[in-house]
Amino acid sequence: MMRVAIVDDEPLARLAVKARLARHADLELVAEYGDGDTAAAGLAAIRPDLVFVDVEMPGKNGLDMLASLPRPERPLAILLTAHDSFAVRAFDLAALDYLLKPVDDDRLDDALDRARTAFAHLRPAAPAAWTRSFTVRVGSRTVIVDAADVERIEADGDYATLHAGGRTYLVREPLQALARRLDPARFQRVHRSSIVRLDVVAELRALTNRDALLRLRDGTLLRASRTYMPALTQALTLHTHP
Repeated sequence: MMRVAIVDDEPLARLAVKARLARHADLELVAEYGDGDTAAAGLAAIRPDLVFVDVEMPGKNGLDMLASLPRPERPLAILLTAHDSFAVRAFDLAALDYLLKPVDDDRLDDALDRARTAFAHLRPAAPAAWTRSFTVRVGSRTVIVDAADVERIEADGDYATLHAGGRTYLVREPLQALARRLDPARFQRVHRSSIVRLDVVAELRALTNRDALLRLRDGTLLRASRTYMPALTQALTLHTHP
């Protein structure tokens, strides 16, 4: 199953792509975004395998959005555009293909075949990507902490603190690096200083500045930054209704 996202500022254009993707049983739509800034944060958190990107959008355009993602985290991309003048830069960004609007069904199928071929080539390395346990020092002992037992992780300078089963463990790795190694289907970054495991979120309360207040099952309150809210709400929806 290939996880797909759509980035396009036109709702009808997104709907047209979604309708076509629905005919393919091996594709799972995991997110959609209406602007480049929101997409840049969301894609970094959701980490889909493939993204359909509208080139021309207000603010950060599709190419700039892709370029803003670190190369190792950049998904396979198929560009959507009304013009072919972006082709050179598109392939500089390793886009698989670009489709002229209105999208032709046969051309979409060709582009998806390219994506499947590329995905099959990359897929063998994927299972090893997600961290399953942490090795931490506790006094003179070395302790293995199962990632499935970690409820949240908080930044602590160049280190990170794991909260698991009422205990804390210091990991000698910055939060940003940990975020890239955790399964996004189970963990989401909610703030520049915190990550939570999705199944411990009991309540999400919107705040007036588009941030949110999270209440975890143990009563802990965490602030979720608006930067991470689109990816978080999408991930919570998928976790609750897989």
